[in-house]
Amino acid sequence: MTAREDPASRRTAAIVFAVGVTCALHVGKLPVAIPVLREALGLPLVQAGFLLSLVQLAGMTLGLAVGLTADRLGPRRVMLVGLVLLALGSALGSVAPGTGVLLLSRVVEGMGFLLAVLPAPGLLRQRVLHAPTLSRALGWWGAYMPLGMALALFFGAALMGAVGWRWAWALLALLSLCAAAVLAHCVSVDVQSDGHDTVPRLAKWGPRLKRTLAAPGPWWVALAFFLYSGQWLAVVGFLPTIYAQAGYGAVAVGALSALAAGINMAGNIGAGRLLAQGVRPGVLLAAGFCVMGLGSMIAFTAVGYPLWQYVAVLAFSGVGGLIPGTLFALAVVLAPGEDTVSTTVGWMQQFSAMGQFIGPPLVAWVATQTGGWQSTWWVTGTSSVLGLLLAGRLQAAWHRRVE
Repeated sequence: MTAREDPASRRTAAIVFAVGVTCALHVGKLPVAIPVLREALGLPLVQAGFLLSLVQLAGMTLGLAVGLTADRLGPRRVMLVGLVLLALGSALGSVAPGTGVLLLSRVVEGMGFLLAVLPAPGLLRQRVLHAPTLSRALGWWGAYMPLGMALALFFGAALMGAVGWRWAWALLALLSLCAAAVLAHCVSVDVQSDGHDTVPRLAKWGPRLKRTLAAPGPWWVALAFFLYSGQWLAVVGFLPTIYAQAGYGAVAVGALSALAAGINMAGNIGAGRLLAQGVRPGVLLAAGFCVMGLGSMIAFTAVGYPLWQYVAVLAFSGVGGLIPGTLFALAVVLAPGEDTVSTTVGWMQQFSAMGQFIGPPLVAWVATQTGGWQSTWWVTGTSSVLGLLLAGRLQAAWHRRVE
């Protein structure tokens, strides 16, 4: 890495982050729409949970394969394909005649989302050559999801009230196409071959996959992201439903949910800055999982104390943001080699998507079985305790690589 920061690196990092935010809007649009869709389609709570998490199906099954593809074909190229596919999925959803097509459109969106965001850390690793800038950029990258979620939660209700959920889906499809155009125009072409040697490149996938999965680091970051992502989406994704059931108006629901999602950015960005200043990653992960466990317990058990419950949710999301910001940076460091960064991130994304796929339906099932949300903290609390154990493993793996 070079010792000096350059404006081109900062511009590339900003563009990649902005592209990620536009992708996250497609995840965040559904929590706001769930009350509308439940009323219009008669969706039970558990099925709504699967609709919320279905966008993660592609990541849960194909994350590793997409990571391998990005390492061979180039991250920029794969991201462009993903943005176009994301636009097609959203456009299909906008004209869905019923629940079946809407579910299918979420699967298409999920594939596009995976292709568009998974290669981003690898692209940053290639183009941002100043080490402290890269740490900060990866911290910001970890914030793309909470910012996109916050924007969707805050503006989604008003937008859908003004134009309807179908036109909202269509406008987001157009936004994804615009993001693809900006990425294609402003970020230079991948330094890769032109694609005529496809067979030899495919032949190299096996050794790369073997090296990635034989190393302990990719497993630890993947498991840690699984434990984080499932509980975060379960809590933040159902906030609009919880507040709506409590009798809050649409504007209040949107504002409260948006702040809870958006404050996660503070932890992500803070993780990048703290890592650049030399704070150990294990310390950041331990702090994040501890506060998430305590915050979820207070949020779901302090019935009758709405202020304390909401403060606990803010702590849960804000301090919990230290975890993804740290894990993205660790994935770059703990990848077996520079040519396996996207593969490592793909493995991490696969587990992250699995957590987001399982978390919301599991929490919804517990809430349904117990007659309320008060017992669901057992799910998030268990995830946090296991995350603390993994924090020690990751600290040890990081120490062996950098010392």
